[in-house]
Amino acid sequence: GAYQVTHNNRLITFLDTPGHAAFTAMRARGAQATDIVILVVAADDGVMPQTREALAHARAARVPIVVALNKVDKPNANPDKVKHQLSEVGLVPDDFGGDTLVVPVSAKKRTGVDDLLEAVILTADNTKILANPAGKVIGSIIEAQLDKAKGPIASLLIQNGTLHLGDTLVAGQAHGKIRAMYDFHGAPIEQAGPSTPVSILGLSDLPQAGDLIEVLPSEREARTLTAERKLAAKTAAQGPHKPVSLEDVFAKFQAGEVKELKLIIKADGQGSLEPIINSLTGLCTEALKVNILYAETGNITENDVMLASASSAIVVGFSVQQDTSAQHAAETEGVSVRLYDVIYRLTEDVDKALKGMLEPEKKTVITGHAEVRAVFNISKIGKIAGCIMREGEAKRNSKVRVIRAGKAVFEGDVSSLRHEKEDVREVRQGFECGVGVRDFHELAVGDVLEFFVLQEA
Repeated sequence: GAYQVTHNNRLITFLDTPGHAAFTAMRARGAQATDIVILVVAADDGVMPQTREALAHARAARVPIVVALNKVDKPNANPDKVKHQLSEVGLVPDDFGGDTLVVPVSAKKRTGVDDLLEAVILTADNTKILANPAGKVIGSIIEAQLDKAKGPIASLLIQNGTLHLGDTLVAGQAHGKIRAMYDFHGAPIEQAGPSTPVSILGLSDLPQAGDLIEVLPSEREARTLTAERKLAAKTAAQGPHKPVSLEDVFAKFQAGEVKELKLIIKADGQGSLEPIINSLTGLCTEALKVNILYAETGNITENDVMLASASSAIVVGFSVQQDTSAQHAAETEGVSVRLYDVIYRLTEDVDKALKGMLEPEKKTVITGHAEVRAVFNISKIGKIAGCIMREGEAKRNSKVRVIRAGKAVFEGDVSSLRHEKEDVREVRQGFECGVGVRDFHELAVGDVLEFFVLQEA
């Protein structure tokens, strides 16, 4: 579930994801579940296989990670040893010269909690996470259950905009008018803004964890949309459901659709795992690479499959088996699972996949528009456009067109993105921002900046 705490007059929302199931389900359906991940590591046990698994999920989500070093009160706790282990998996603590905040805590003695909350706030401030309460409502279903008396109850997290009692919404294949809304304490509320976890009544069916919510003007439109989604799902279920295999990936490589092969590797022991990783790493070139998202010993589990689903990866097993739940998840999610008992066969198949990779065609997806209201000359940087985001969002890694009098006069990359003099990674509708355009020094008041990304066609 989700809950909130207040620290130094700042509200922090926690989303508890035991087993990573909800977390990966959200990402698999396109939702960014969290802004920051707190990775809990025991000071006595150190970095365990489940720690590396959780780290793989967190890294795949591409969000900042704060480490909570728990059980520091135990006699056999060894924080320094654990910090060295964290460094070995790429989480170099700040007191070791890295950029990962590692906070000693004791859940048993309730010490270090304030320091952990302070680390979360510091990380949030450094990444300048923004949301617009007046913007379009964006949210994700956390979980849902059926109550015999109340009907479907859905827990969701609002990430942008403000949800109101009486709003009509769609979540996956469920729709309805919100007839009751409660905060995480169970108290009734009438509205919920960004970063607020709520439970609602009024949906027609049970949505799935990770379903995105959408507010519509009328119940009629909501019913129409869910009917279309149900029909599409039924049609897809009746058709041949074949998981993507390496053979299918070969065709995609030859068609130029992908140029990176993402893998999750499970092996029977370290003696097998290490040579497999070394062999696959040796196949990489500057243009073509194998991206090993996660590698560990043991049988293939449902969590492995869900990570693959959320990351568009293939699961490769060497001298291991699939759990029954993993087999079911692979069929449901359309994830390819390849099993081998000879290392040479495994590396040969991957090598064939890499040789089929071509530069993919790209399509332009417009993400937002901003109006230039002022232009500033900043020493050592150049011209910065003072803008207001009129629609959508701008991201620091976006591309941008400068539109003047209805015509594009330049196309290039965003060189800097700021909000209130701080570097940020994104700015959403309704917020002011400062934008630098690489290699373009003729910005003018009245220009429109059109932000876009290039995606595989």
